[in-house]
Amino acid sequence: MAHTENQTWVVERGGEVVEKMAHAGGASLSDWERLVYCLWVTDYMLRNAGDFANAEVMYPDFQTDAARLAKSLGLAVTHTTFSLSRRKLQREYFNRFEAICDEIKKAEHDVDA
Repeated sequence: MAHTENQTWVVERGGEVVEKMAHAGGASLSDWERLVYCLWVTDYMLRNAGDFANAEVMYPDFQTDAARLAKSLGLAVTHTTFSLSRRKLQREYFNRFEAICDEIKKAEHDVDA
């Protein structure tokens, strides 16, 4: 699987959100930034561990929060993806990755991030 621009974006933009959260707390994040954090956590777990085994330690509600935030931001592709069963999300994540990233990136300009 070739490295994509969106992989770089998730690492960089997700890192910015993680840094903001560390300095100013989770309450300082916009809904869009919280969604980016959910995506960053998902991506980290699947690319590094290959599954969601560490979800209970890292962020137990990453999937439900991502689905809820995507729905409130009107992001249909992202909402549908994170609404899958955990097992199906794990299987289909990489096939849907580019579309999810493109949708979330586009939404940054539509919301106050």
